[in-house]
Amino acid sequence: MPPASERGQDVADAPGWPGIEGRWTSSAKTGVGTALSSVSRVWFTVSHGIVNEVYYPRVDQACTRDFGLIVTDGAGFFAEEKRDCSSETSSIEDGVPAFEVVSTHLGGRFRITKRILTDPRHDVVLQQIRLETLQGGPLRLFALLAPHLVNGGAHNSAWIGDYKGTRMLCADGGGTRLALAADPPFLAASVGFVGVSDGWQVLRAHGHLADQWDRATDGNVALTAELAVAGDAPVRLALGFGRVNTAEAAFHARSGLQVAFAGVFERYAAGWRTWQATLRSLDRRVGGHNSYRISTSVLRCHESPTFPGGLIASLSIPWGASKGDDDLGGYHLVWPRDLVQTAGGFLACGAFDEVRRVLRYLRSVQEADGSWAQNCWLDGMPYWHGLQLDECALPILLVDLAWRHGALRRPQLEPYWPMVRAAAGFVVRKGPTTNQDRWEENAGYTPFTLAAEIAGLLAAADLAELCEPGTAGAGIAAFLRDTADAWEGALDDWLYVADTALSRQTGVTGYYVRIVPPVPGEARAAIHATVEVRNRDLGDARMPAESLVSTDALALVRFGVRAPDDPRITGSVRVIDHVLRQELPYGPGWRRYNGDGYGEHDDGSPFNGTGVGRVWPLLAGERAHYELAAGRKAEAEHLLTVMEASSSHGRLLPEQVWDSVPIPERELTPGAPSGSAMPLVWAHSEHIKLLRSLADGAVFDLPPQTVRRYQQERHASRVQPWRPDWRSETAVPGRVLRVELSEPAVVAWSADNWATRAEVATHDTGLGVHAAELPPAAPGSLAFTWRSIAGDGRPGETVTVRIG
Repeated sequence: MPPASERGQDVADAPGWPGIEGRWTSSAKTGVGTALSSVSRVWFTVSHGIVNEVYYPRVDQACTRDFGLIVTDGAGFFAEEKRDCSSETSSIEDGVPAFEVVSTHLGGRFRITKRILTDPRHDVVLQQIRLETLQGGPLRLFALLAPHLVNGGAHNSAWIGDYKGTRMLCADGGGTRLALAADPPFLAASVGFVGVSDGWQVLRAHGHLADQWDRATDGNVALTAELAVAGDAPVRLALGFGRVNTAEAAFHARSGLQVAFAGVFERYAAGWRTWQATLRSLDRRVGGHNSYRISTSVLRCHESPTFPGGLIASLSIPWGASKGDDDLGGYHLVWPRDLVQTAGGFLACGAFDEVRRVLRYLRSVQEADGSWAQNCWLDGMPYWHGLQLDECALPILLVDLAWRHGALRRPQLEPYWPMVRAAAGFVVRKGPTTNQDRWEENAGYTPFTLAAEIAGLLAAADLAELCEPGTAGAGIAAFLRDTADAWEGALDDWLYVADTALSRQTGVTGYYVRIVPPVPGEARAAIHATVEVRNRDLGDARMPAESLVSTDALALVRFGVRAPDDPRITGSVRVIDHVLRQELPYGPGWRRYNGDGYGEHDDGSPFNGTGVGRVWPLLAGERAHYELAAGRKAEAEHLLTVMEASSSHGRLLPEQVWDSVPIPERELTPGAPSGSAMPLVWAHSEHIKLLRSLADGAVFDLPPQTVRRYQQERHASRVQPWRPDWRSETAVPGRVLRVELSEPAVVAWSADNWATRAEVATHDTGLGVHAAELPPAAPGSLAFTWRSIAGDGRPGETVTVRIG
């Protein structure tokens, strides 16, 4: 559908090109929705009483900034729905993410009631709107839409068009088009550049569209239309999308208006009712909402039908109002960690088909070396380029969890063994230290990453014996278990500290620290090194490792590496509470770690690369799982209420809540969502898993392999690994020194300063590692060197390891 200029008509070009710099909008969502349809490829979000980001044709491509209403009397009265009203958002029906939003003018002049959903048969967002005048004379209603096609506010174009006699407002940018239509048709329409000639500016000045423009090209644009309100009759708005041309978007918009809104709702709700009916019943009512069904629908809303199993982290952009086109990704990216956690939530509620789709997706986007990108677009293209080894171990644990809970049967399991073997090989070759911790910041040894790696390797060993029987599978399994044992046996040496100022202050023997840098030299010496803490407002950017405390120590229990009543754990919990616990109006909350810089500044201004980390509701769920593991079910149930109390009015769980004094002008209230991502899908998954764990009376996703091996059988380490890029300078007497190389070699070694020597050839482990085991040595020293079989045969460096 071409603009008027291409149809030979005179047009009025909007002044003020290119408009002000584009910005996103609030991440404080009260609703997210989409149709469960392979045809419709549109997602919408609701915040501050209006539709804001709409995503099309993939859940990682935002196409609008916001889409709200303005009310005037045509003279001096002007009110913007999102700023001048109080709003309440509620689901029209339990488990169906279609919403009714009631916005009441703060001055008591009017009330707007909207119903919002998408059409399962078309790429269109529909709104049914009623304007009720509460006092004063007649009012006029206007729709204001800000396109951001695609993932950006710049280089968009807008115009007034016509599709088969229906007047529409249109826009394109980034290869995507949209068209806005109404029933009844618009009374007036205009396009313009934001901040100069957009409809907001005109309505604020005149109360009606006194200035109307037909076209605004290549800038930050806005579309405005006056709606034909008459009595109690509703107005319907249809926002259609297309890729081929604008006519495609116009077709979807017009089609969305040709069926009664009630009929579209029934189609939309039917898909969600059918899906929700397949799930385990863990229903729970909180403040008039079914919190369980909200969480299940949030998970399902974040998947794209064209990339089955690819779920993004959140339909939001944290602190969006301060972010521009340079933040393309926001949180609408795939993080393998979040994806695995989300799949765990699906598994807990019985959504086995979704779990299998996630596994197929993970298999498709796995890198050639066995790793996964830190995060990526839905098509697997990396966005950030860090390396987080927990993200490489967690998919292994998901395969094992799906197998143990029946989401994968034996024929379905075996195709995932190559993925698991490649991932386990990568972890073996690159672990145990990680380039970034699970919070995507510092490098080194961390409790969460180590716990995930150890549990993942043991799970992979079991899968090796299942899927690759015979000597090959047995050999892989033995190698993986030996590696896990070695890392578990060294865990305290790397991360546990005792008799520090903090331990004395809290009255404990010792505790696990947050992170130890991967510095050369002895592991214990590394604990006393300093760690650079990024994005801090809190003074010196470096802190002693022994003073760094994180809730991540609880991962050692969640992954089964330590028992919940282990004194090393109970001491860590006391230190965590001393350093990180914050009291909220409804109970305790926890920050991630001391020195965290990811959050609002103390004055409430948004995170801008620096800030102060706040309380994460997700961590209340993790703490509840710890309390349940420790046999304190009542405390776990209390923390469930804390987690749920941290949600928005629409019961969406945020990434963080505000934990300082109220700052009303910045919408910051103690215990309420901050400007971080909302909803955080990972948090909703943790909520579902906690409901399942409480119903079962046991931690749902606890790996049995670690519990059996380290808590019940108390396995000791048989070997001590050595790699050229990860060196052990000392070895325990009686342990086998295992030399791990990247290619076949012959290793020569001596325990008597080369007075005598012996040689042993490496063997191929099947994991991209060629290993040779040197016999256990007595206290003293052991020297070795190697020569490559495939190369020129020259020996490598000579290495000496102290024994004892």
